Formats: sequence, structure tokens, C-alpha cells
Amino acid sequence: QVQLVESGGGLVQAGGSLRLSCVASGRTFSSYAMGWFRQAPGKEREFVAAISRSGGSTYYADSVKGRFTISRDNAKNTVYLQMNSLKPEDTAVYYCAAEESPGPFLLLLNLREYDYWGQGTQVTVSS
Repeated sequence: QVQLVESGGGLVQAGGSLRLSCVASGRTFSSYAMGWFRQAPGKEREFVAAISRSGGSTYYADSVKGRFTISRDNAKNTVYLQMNSLKPEDTAVYYCAAEESPGPFLLLLNLREYDYWGQGTQVTVSS
């Protein structure tokens, strides 16, 4: 089993930047594909970005493509989400997720594919 703890959320003005971190503990981090999801009030949780266990493959939701970057440091058991040019519509609780992956370049894009979740970190973007 793996435990996930997110940090780095906060209040930022539109156009600003934040970097979220998700530290994993438990089993071998490099065995897990990782993803970031978000949930705004009154809305369903949605996919934001995913990265393969090797870090060699990434994928983004259209709404964040070109503004957000997902990366990982397997030596530090950490996945990051760099968020630039933030917009008020990015306001949400952001969650990281992990799932054991059979392939080094496999991406998991559906929240139902993930078994392990963090507690979430709030990101608020003011206009």
C-alpha cells in the first residue's frame, strides 16, 4: 500500500503560479503511475494530468495543456504539478493519485483506475 500527502496549495491571483507536491510513502514509488485530479465545488472530480512510472510519458487535460506541467522525482518519492498562468476556473481541491503500473510508459487517465489517493490540497485563484 502507498500513502500520499499533497502540499503547495494556496490563494493566488489570476496569472500567478503554484507548484503542488505529492509525497508517497510505503512501497516502491517507481512502480506507480501517478495522476493529478481536481474537484471544484458542486462538480465531479476531473482529470488534470498523468505521468507514467518512468516519467517518460505525460498527458494533460485540454483545459490545462500548455499551462501545467507534471513531473516526478523517483529518488524523492514525489510527483509535482507546476501550475502557471492560473485562472479562476482552476479553483478546486487538487488530489494526487497512484496505481501500480505494469509498464514504464503506461498512462492512467481515468480516476477509476487509481486505488490510492491523497487528502487533497486547496487551490484558489482570485480574479
